[in-house]
Amino acid sequence: MATVIGRLLGAAFLICFGTGLYSHFLQNPLPGMHFATRPAYLYQFTQGLHIIAGIACFPLLLAKLYIVFPALFAWPPVKGFLNFLERATIALFVGASLVQITIGLLNTYQWYPWPFPFRQVHFALGWVLIGLLAIHIGVKLPLITRYWRKAADGSEPDHLAEAAHPDRSKNPEEVRLWGTTRPGGITGRLLDYIDATPQKTKRVSRRGFLTTVAVSVTAVVGLTAGQTFAPLDAANVFGPRKKGVGQQGVPVNRTSKQAKVADAAMATDWALTLVYAGTETTFSRAELQAMPQTEVRLPIACVEGWSQMATWRGVRMMDLADVVGAEAETSFRLISLEERGSFSKTQMGYEYVRDPLTLVALELNGETLDLEHGYPARMIAPGRPGVLQTKWLSRIEAISA
Repeated sequence: MATVIGRLLGAAFLICFGTGLYSHFLQNPLPGMHFATRPAYLYQFTQGLHIIAGIACFPLLLAKLYIVFPALFAWPPVKGFLNFLERATIALFVGASLVQITIGLLNTYQWYPWPFPFRQVHFALGWVLIGLLAIHIGVKLPLITRYWRKAADGSEPDHLAEAAHPDRSKNPEEVRLWGTTRPGGITGRLLDYIDATPQKTKRVSRRGFLTTVAVSVTAVVGLTAGQTFAPLDAANVFGPRKKGVGQQGVPVNRTSKQAKVADAAMATDWALTLVYAGTETTFSRAELQAMPQTEVRLPIACVEGWSQMATWRGVRMMDLADVVGAEAETSFRLISLEERGSFSKTQMGYEYVRDPLTLVALELNGETLDLEHGYPARMIAPGRPGVLQTKWLSRIEAISA
């Protein structure tokens, strides 16, 4: 059972790690990194999968701990270097896992009751967990291999049968979690109480246990996944965002009040400034509206896991780049009216600049862009995290190669 649940838990962690790396490098690209702009819902899918797999880790991790719980109290606690390595990595892995999935879940609600920066710690813990998982699997690989295989004739191998139904008469001391040597104090009295308590309930069946785990995973995933995947929207009970709820039918993460941009955004003299080769070109909102307009259907897909498909209308970024004479492989820096904030300045690679779906959006769902969605102008591009779809645009500057 530990192996069965371990496979699922390991797969969930690997999915989270892979999709998390993708999200991280989208937001913090290394020099020379470029990303796919198709399919347009790519980030919607990867980040939705990231959150779903992370939520599934809760019942899977608890199930794994339930299975191996008696082994955590083995005595003596250390029987050699490999045993010490195994127990140490398990302790660190369990602790780090609980922290990782808990802060990840709270991030979806944008609640940060801790003194450390979430993004940096979440990213670092991802590497720590994968390293600990690799060490743990390496140490346990011989045992995992034994329990993974089936007998050639399909029957249960002898070692599996013995593990499932051990003969306690061979070693009566195994009935006691800590053997014949007891720790003192409260711990010892607690373990005496546990051993002395008669077993009044029937042993949980393998099928019943797996059913319970499956129902738990289905419940926690099914009741939150609707914030990303439209077919499950009706069952979205616990997700922090609900599709279609918000100004112009689109949820809002960061408000104009939080960003402190209302006065600057509503000013009559607002203009968008494009900078290329040392030359500044400004566009009033009326001038942007007078340019050829393009309408696209693109989702807002946020790192918290929620997404919303919407109709956007505005000026193609590639057209603006052509107006200032930018070369085809020119990347740009997007600067918001928001003066403070982790994403008040973002970068856009040339693959997005030259994508015909990338817009400086002026309208949303057939209406003038609401202030909460980035009025007077915002960026929208395919396959980008919501934090990079810069709202309340002020300047767009070419980045030197």
